Amino acid sequence: MRYHLTPIHCRPWTLNSLSLKLIESHYENNYGGALRRLNAITDQLDALDFATAPPYLINSLKREELVALNSTLLHELYFASLCQSDGVPTEAMARALERDFGSVNRWRTEFMAMGYALAGGSGWVVLVYSPRDGRLLNQYAAEHTQAVTGGIPILALDMYEHAYHIDFGANARAYVETFMRNTDWKAVQVRFENAVRVTPLPPLEQPEFGDLPGVSPEEVKAMIDAGKPLQFIDARPKHYVSRTQDIVEGAVWKDPERIDEWAPTLKKDEPVVVYCVYGFHVGCRMAVALRQAGYDAWFMKGGHTAWKAMGGKTQLFR
Repeated sequence: MRYHLTPIHCRPWTLNSLSLKLIESHYENNYGGALRRLNAITDQLDALDFATAPPYLINSLKREELVALNSTLLHELYFASLCQSDGVPTEAMARALERDFGSVNRWRTEFMAMGYALAGGSGWVVLVYSPRDGRLLNQYAAEHTQAVTGGIPILALDMYEHAYHIDFGANARAYVETFMRNTDWKAVQVRFENAVRVTPLPPLEQPEFGDLPGVSPEEVKAMIDAGKPLQFIDARPKHYVSRTQDIVEGAVWKDPERIDEWAPTLKKDEPVVVYCVYGFHVGCRMAVALRQAGYDAWFMKGGHTAWKAMGGKTQLFR
């Protein structure tokens, strides 16, 4: 598996007029589905012999890879764009929007109008910063395929006929080979070195819990698949599990409000992985309490919903 799940960044229960059902379904099914599809496509590409594969198969897989990759990136940005808010840009963002759009209202009107224009269709509206131009702009990302979101190109091969027809006619293969022989790799290296200096979106942190160790859903699954000893605890609050029908396969639900009662039943010579709904406060608090009691306890990043988005198995909650 090349691509890994990013835990949900927003606190879904704090959002105004966006239901938990909507957010959870969006994250687990749409984002999770895109990630699973991306890894499945990646596996097929890794096994493909590009020297002998038919062109239609290469075209199909690479197109689907781009769609799935951009879908995961855009969804991660979407969830990172949500929080409990009054919807007013910060002073710094307001100044930037005024500089590049004329006013905050002008930007907002354009951004929303682009959203309206997509009604009944598909695609994304994205506010982006162009390092080349040093400015903000609104763009569409139709069907995820315009470009790798956040990507900074360092090498480009133009395959439109206008790029080669005068010299090579229909012999595109000869054109590509000639292009590769003329590639300025020193310039490519400079662009690469500049690109890696760009700071990505920082990972979600839990500063209130210090350096509490967390483990990803993929790592937990690998431990289970390898048959390693593991005490897997579902610590979702009772009010949440009362309305759900599933639990992670192999996990045992324990009431987080009664940790003093069930903690002594755990083994201290086996690791404990605790998860809650989204991987925020409850699971972290349980892991902290268990570590203070002498257990090798970890919290699962992203919680129950990340496990489902990864495609992990669940079973009926009893």
